[in-house]
Amino acid sequence: MNTNPARGMRDFLPSDVRKREYVIGIIKEVYQKYGFEPLETPSVENLETLTGKYGEEGNQLIFKILKRGEKLDLSEGEKGLSDLALRYDLTVPLARVVANYKNELPKFFKRYQIQPVWRADRPARGRFREFYQCDVDAIGSSSMVVEAELISAVCEILERLGFEDFEIRLNHREILYGLLDAAGVPLEKQTEALVALDKIDKIMREGVEEEFQARNIPNEAGNKLLNWLEELANKEGLEISNDLRNSVEQIYDITQLSADSDFKKLAFNHYILIQLENYIGNNSNISGIKELRNVLQFTRKKRIRTKIEPSLARGLSYYTGAIIEIVLTKGDFSGSIAGGGRYDSLIGMFGKEQIPACGLSIGLERILFVMEERGMFPTELQTNSADVMVTIWNEESIAESLKLANELRSQGLRVLVYPEADKLGKQFKYAGQINVPFVCILGENELAENKVAVKNMISGEQEIVAREDVARKIK
Repeated sequence: MNTNPARGMRDFLPSDVRKREYVIGIIKEVYQKYGFEPLETPSVENLETLTGKYGEEGNQLIFKILKRGEKLDLSEGEKGLSDLALRYDLTVPLARVVANYKNELPKFFKRYQIQPVWRADRPARGRFREFYQCDVDAIGSSSMVVEAELISAVCEILERLGFEDFEIRLNHREILYGLLDAAGVPLEKQTEALVALDKIDKIMREGVEEEFQARNIPNEAGNKLLNWLEELANKEGLEISNDLRNSVEQIYDITQLSADSDFKKLAFNHYILIQLENYIGNNSNISGIKELRNVLQFTRKKRIRTKIEPSLARGLSYYTGAIIEIVLTKGDFSGSIAGGGRYDSLIGMFGKEQIPACGLSIGLERILFVMEERGMFPTELQTNSADVMVTIWNEESIAESLKLANELRSQGLRVLVYPEADKLGKQFKYAGQINVPFVCILGENELAENKVAVKNMISGEQEIVAREDVARKIK
């Protein structure tokens, strides 16, 4: 029988779990620091809860669960086969919870959730079918303060984990629709155009052009859009004119800028927004530009590195406002490590009332993958979870070995007892295999004198210690 886990799934051995718990611990600590409360939802949702929320491609990646027993009706086609599914993300279940418990939740509900999700995707490097998401969401406010706080929290997490080369990329759903309008993409084709544009980082311009063609996006409109985006991207690093400098100083608080490079980044973001205004024209989509200016202003005060990215689409169809993606700018890892945005219409799909909401999700698996490749984990996570191992000298001394172990545990040490009487050499060898730093030996002489032999497994030194001093000595 094949003993490997199912394709796209993984087993986690003790060293893996310690690293995961280390990262999750920091994530929880920071989320709680920002006033977010924990929430958990079931792994299984009603199929109707999930379908129609993720767009065309997302719906195809939902893991559906076959109906059970008499409920299975092959005559009804697909509808008769499945009524439940594994959750695809944590955002749609949150929207369901808010709609269901609206009267029990505060007006402004801030929650974090760290649980696994499942996607029937093609497994690849850093991409799995079962993976954890670490979501943080704020419900009930349309203020851009929400976006700024979410970004700030996730940035603090990444900094505490040791990441220095990350960048916050921002766009807005209304800006995207404004760009599509200005380029001449028909309204009925705009959702499909965004699905294709969302892949531009992976398949480059040529791939997007092929997708446009496959989705019957007019060639002239598609080329006009891609040409404009490409031309704007090539402007990065432009000389800052006096007019641009004056405009930045009038609109943004620049007192927090610590370096000229920070000013240049802010100026380029402002320049992009000006170009967007000129290209989109004066219509309803212009409100997205104003909202991004607010996010820039709020995040600038926190010295957060942000970049307006007009091609950023994010494929999930429930986004309505600002969209956010966090990427690493160095190394060979491609793809985002966190992302999210505003989804003011999603909760209303489960009830009568539209409730504003915004969230960010950290991809735990990608964070762990990069940290492992870069050697970013503290060295103590590589060691065993025990501080000391107590040996068993012979069958008659088992009770005393167990008693000593409990004495040491009561003084705050993590203690492992070798499970059977065996040759000391074998017991030492086992301790070395699992990286236990100290071994306590209770032989006949030690028992008679109420003492313990303590062996340092790193240095190889061994000394006799009074039983009451063993914990202090090991510490």
